Amino acid sequence: QVQLEESGGGSVQAGDSLRLSCAASGFSGRDFSSYTMGWFRQVAGHTREFVGATRYDRDNTLYADSVKGRFTISRDNAKNTVYLQMNSLTSEDTAVYYCAARLPEYGLALRDRDYTYWGPGTQVTVSS
Repeated sequence: QVQLEESGGGSVQAGDSLRLSCAASGFSGRDFSSYTMGWFRQVAGHTREFVGATRYDRDNTLYADSVKGRFTISRDNAKNTVYLQMNSLTSEDTAVYYCAARLPEYGLALRDRDYTYWGPGTQVTVSS
């Protein structure tokens, strides 16, 4: 059973930076690098929004237009961990951020229904 847990959220001021981490486990000996790992965010009363995703390494990444140039996804496959570096934060980035994993046979995706496993989320609050 794949399990994911996010960390690194908190309250910051506009213009600040945060780095979120997602620790993954339960891959039953399969190569973690083959799992597409996604980041999503959700504000109360809104649908879940795609942020970015990665598979294998930094050459296989996908970003939403709203965060392109400000956010960077990376992964340490030896540690079964994926990161989301967030720079130049604004109040519009305030949300609960979720880490998700796709099945290993599938590639990069931007729809939440394409992902099978989810973490509990971590709150990011940006004050203006």
